[in-house]
Amino acid sequence: MAAKFELKKSKNDKFVFNLLATNGQVILTSELYESRASALNGIESVRKNAPDDGRFGRLSAKDGSPYFTLKAGNGQVIGQSQMYSGAKARDAGIESVQTHAPQAVLDDQAAA
Repeated sequence: MAAKFELKKSKNDKFVFNLLATNGQVILTSELYESRASALNGIESVRKNAPDDGRFGRLSAKDGSPYFTLKAGNGQVIGQSQMYSGAKARDAGIESVQTHAPQAVLDDQAAA
């Protein structure tokens, strides 16, 4: 399976996308968007910013679990990972986003 962005409509009629790795696992989740067009712009922003290692924030949750965020050029967070078991796993997740996001296909499940 190729890496892909899944665009979905949430229960409250907002839009969200996930970046899925080649193994089908979610490696990045977006914020909620008011419109489909805004979510599509968010996907393009992920494609554009993913190759730049400086756009990734390497963080730890309150319980110490490592995770990462991806920021656009304006500093706004455009995606966040799930929690990882360790820093090495988190860094592998970042590498996966950098590798797969630029050419990931769109699976638009929110189309009318």
